[in-house]
Amino acid sequence: MIDKDAHAQQDAPAQKDAHARQDAPAHKLRLSRPQRLWRLLKASLDPRAWAHLIKMVNFYNYTHVAPLRQIRLGANPSISPTAAFSYPERIRIGARVRIGFRCVIWAGPGKGRVILGDDVLLGPEVMITASGYRYNDGAPITDQASDEADVVIGNDVWLGTRVTVLPGARIGDGAIIGAHSVVRGDIPAMAIAVGSPARVVSQRQIQGASIKDDPQ
Repeated sequence: MIDKDAHAQQDAPAQKDAHARQDAPAHKLRLSRPQRLWRLLKASLDPRAWAHLIKMVNFYNYTHVAPLRQIRLGANPSISPTAAFSYPERIRIGARVRIGFRCVIWAGPGKGRVILGDDVLLGPEVMITASGYRYNDGAPITDQASDEADVVIGNDVWLGTRVTVLPGARIGDGAIIGAHSVVRGDIPAMAIAVGSPARVVSQRQIQGASIKDDPQ
């Protein structure tokens, strides 16, 4: 009994030190220059890295490079090289449209179109889709068919950062959609809308402004 107590007393400081080390704040690991060079050399010789690079090139080609040859583009667009497109044969983009960083535009696999008018501005990471999976027909959801509806965005529309536009949405000329909003249904011309779902909270008022015809 005495030996057990003695061992327990001897182990207590060690356990206390171990707990203290676990509770201590961690510091970011900083590699020396030789260590960074060694890491670079190993990465350069790793066949998995080259295989992943080929996948990335293939992905970039079928989501950006190839679709831009099929989309009906108006004059003088400015499209981020990080934008992605799906079913480009059903996407129409007007003149002078600005598409920001990591925007995604998905037309439907069957008939759903995405139509952007002239002078549309898409902030970073805007998502526009003309289709969505049916979710009451069975499981898994990825095996289900899609419901599709055209998305029509008028002229001089501004979609803020991370706006999501759902199938069937129609956004009138001159409208502004606030950041992180979700658009379903109709947004009137010149309206300012925010929220999920987006609701009109104000109105643009531009003296002497003329809005062009519906992009359809």
